[in-house]
Amino acid sequence: MERSTELKPDSLKVVLPKGRLYERVAELFKDAGIDIERASERMYGLANKDFDMNVKVMKPQNIPKLIEMGSHDIGFTGFDWIEESKADVCVILNLGFDPVRIVAAVPEGATKEQLLRRKIVVASEYENLAREYLDREGFDYVLIRTYGATEAFPPEDADMIIDNTSSGRTLREQHLTPIDTLMESSTRFIANKKVLDRRRDEIEKLKLLFKSVLDARERVMLEMNVSDEKLTDIIKVLPCMRAPTIAPLYNNEGYAVKVAVKKGEVKELIPMLKRLGATDILEYELKKVVA
Repeated sequence: MERSTELKPDSLKVVLPKGRLYERVAELFKDAGIDIERASERMYGLANKDFDMNVKVMKPQNIPKLIEMGSHDIGFTGFDWIEESKADVCVILNLGFDPVRIVAAVPEGATKEQLLRRKIVVASEYENLAREYLDREGFDYVLIRTYGATEAFPPEDADMIIDNTSSGRTLREQHLTPIDTLMESSTRFIANKKVLDRRRDEIEKLKLLFKSVLDARERVMLEMNVSDEKLTDIIKVLPCMRAPTIAPLYNNEGYAVKVAVKKGEVKELIPMLKRLGATDILEYELKKVVA
């Protein structure tokens, strides 16, 4: 198909997150069969016969409000930024990318009880989430709005930070200890509510494609040959989405059995199947899974 990056006014307006999330979302589009192409320094085009879209890349912090205002129709951002901005948008799908916790953390040795007894300085990029937490817990505080590197503020410039963490490694390196978890977050596919009413078919088609890719990433296909006498025992232990696919082999010498299983089950399942008499066991990746 000949591809075009011409930007059309009636195209679905898409905004992707800048930074580390961009590659994850772009890869999701690609695996769904939709290629992203640069149209200019600031804009991108999507080339696919089924979709007509214009794409822009913005900081994830700005995306929820831009979607709410209708500057863009659909987009991708962290749930933390949806909550922080109080944006009135429709969450279409939890993609599960970049899972983090938003935590309140203090220097090692400090306790929540100690900090509640005096006025403290709190550093955070999450101004609204931070104030809600601090007010709810009864802290007397001054809040400093940060713009990255929040973990560097304590102990000289802040008594507490409210920040996101995945593994907790950065907090440990800075000798910080979480005292509370405000929320958990991951990447969401979101839409403007009015646009969803008008262009529901397009957005639901994207949701289906994205979900099929995400489901496929969690599973592999196992294929094996099974004799007549072993078939019942093997079918009993096979985890599958609905039922395994079974087909007779040439000359009725047993059966070919196919089943989609979760990746985490394979290391236990294959040795078990071998013990039960399965032969010629194959494992291969899936591209899409539509239940």
